[in-house]
Amino acid sequence: MKADTIKPLAERVREAAVFLYGKGVLRPEIGIILGSGLNDFADRIKDPLVISYNNVPGMQAGMVSDHRGQIVYGEYKGKKIIALAGRYHYYESGDMQKAAFPARVLVALGVKRFIITNAAGCVNTEWNAGDLMLISDHINLSGSNPLIGPNLDEFGTRFPDMTYTYDRELREKLKAAAAQEGIELREGVYAMFSGPSFETPAEIRFARTIGADAAGMSTVPEAIIANHGGCEIIGISLLSNMAAGVLDQPLSGAEVNEAGVKAKDVFARVVDLAIGI
Repeated sequence: MKADTIKPLAERVREAAVFLYGKGVLRPEIGIILGSGLNDFADRIKDPLVISYNNVPGMQAGMVSDHRGQIVYGEYKGKKIIALAGRYHYYESGDMQKAAFPARVLVALGVKRFIITNAAGCVNTEWNAGDLMLISDHINLSGSNPLIGPNLDEFGTRFPDMTYTYDRELREKLKAAAAQEGIELREGVYAMFSGPSFETPAEIRFARTIGADAAGMSTVPEAIIANHGGCEIIGISLLSNMAAGVLDQPLSGAEVNEAGVKAKDVFARVVDLAIGI
């Protein structure tokens, strides 16, 4: 493909980054992607600059009802934070570039550490709904990848290594910090399915067989882009429900939202700790 086919995406990313810079988003240190149950975490940021996704060139809000669709920038715990309150999911259009675009913009703004959160189904039958899991690795079962197409060389290499995507040292520090407060963090592998339908029991059995501990519909596009950009990544999943087939009952989005409400305080505390390590 011709080099000029790269230009539209690269230009859109730069345009969005320049727009946010012009609004006052200056050298954010940590980018936080707030999944289900954590939108209120953005309210902790001091003197926040709040910008709707729909006002940022190239970005758009998702359609999940409990996701605000806002960028919130400011200071928290002595660090410059940019929080994405809600995300645009891959299943909303089938366009992986749209799902990954906000993460690309954060990389362009200079973010060095990503804290990526989500609600996920618990695949590991020895764990329980309501547990929190640090992501040690992921399996991309979505059928796509945000790096497909010409490489954006200014962001990263054509074939980025994924061996250490989720920073091992940061995981150890976060587990130790959580343990001091009596918070147990599971650690395991996250499998991304495309959604929007929940996985079938057979798909969950397959995921378990290949090593997954949790299943969801997000996080992987953002982690791939952050890794491509050379950033540190901490991934945290709220295991909001037992995945399909584990229990003899149907799944629902309401169940996920309810679990997010119940766990939001401890979930938020773990994000606090992740910022401070």
